[in-house]
Amino acid sequence: MNLAAFTPPLGYAAGRSRRVPAPEVYLHKGMRKVLLLSLAAAAFAAAQPNHLDNVRQLTRGGQNAEAYWSPDGKRLIFQSTRPPYGCDQIFLMNADGSDQHLVSTGKGRTTCGYFLGDNKHIIYASTHLAAEACPTDPDRSKGYVWGVFPGYDIFLADDHGNIEKRLTDTPGYDAEATVNWKTGDIVYTSLASGDLDLWKMRPDGSAKKQLTRKLGYDGGSVLSRDGKTLVWRANYPKTPEDTARYKALLADNLTAPMKMEIMVGDADGGNARAITNFGCASFAPTFTPDGKRILFASNKQECDSRKFELYMMNLDGSGPQQVTSFGGFTSFPEFSPDGQTLVFCSDRGAKDRYEFNIFTAAWRE
Repeated sequence: MNLAAFTPPLGYAAGRSRRVPAPEVYLHKGMRKVLLLSLAAAAFAAAQPNHLDNVRQLTRGGQNAEAYWSPDGKRLIFQSTRPPYGCDQIFLMNADGSDQHLVSTGKGRTTCGYFLGDNKHIIYASTHLAAEACPTDPDRSKGYVWGVFPGYDIFLADDHGNIEKRLTDTPGYDAEATVNWKTGDIVYTSLASGDLDLWKMRPDGSAKKQLTRKLGYDGGSVLSRDGKTLVWRANYPKTPEDTARYKALLADNLTAPMKMEIMVGDADGGNARAITNFGCASFAPTFTPDGKRILFASNKQECDSRKFELYMMNLDGSGPQQVTSFGGFTSFPEFSPDGQTLVFCSDRGAKDRYEFNIFTAAWRE
């Protein structure tokens, strides 16, 4: 995922194809309502348990995101746009932030790195076979959209960066892969069916199986540690107009990201149900170590904005809690294998608008 996709230009209203004055221009028209909403949000946040302690920043500068643990909890794999690279590449580092080094090819754009259960291999998506240059950014005249670049395929490499196998080769987008270390299954998003659906495969690329079939974008999927439950983000068109726009964008390898809900289902995609109904952008879900709750990012307090915080709720959507109140963009959480540490991405303390860094924090119940 291109992290800048969640950072609309200043004054941009999502879903429109033109710039509009920034929201603060209109505050005088509804100051009382805004104030009441702000006070309610602050009261809600203050009432939540403090789950994070000893927050540590691991990267400094650039766009760093999607950091995920190695099975032994000693390393992290993450994507970063930093000199000399013009778009995201895959890096490894130690859990304390030391020894940051490139493990992808340095060509094309990459996303969504993840360790296999043997602690010696990784997977990630890359466009380097389609072109060595970074893909062209999406045309924002079509509104606020993501590029689902057709050159993305998923690759298996050792943890030194040596590619051992191309795991997908169907035309169109194949990316957003995660690995369940107990079952060995890889779940990912693919256009193989003609729609952005969830699929699974084995670590060698065999036994591919489609998991979702409802029209719309299914992505960012993760299996629970026992391999029995699946969580993901989804955007399903609700009206004929929504459907026509979704299909038109997809024909241009684009999708609109600002209306997504969190879905939970069985490992095979069955019994799918939404556990959020915010009408905003909720994404990057992950299970708590016991598999009983979902931690995710959302801009539910200010839809169509870049203000994302972490929230947690039960698998049926009950018991919502706000976990962070950093006031900017915070997302991509994942628990360490021992469940004691949370890694996440945030613009907390950033020196410029497009700086995002990787953080860890001790987790407290």
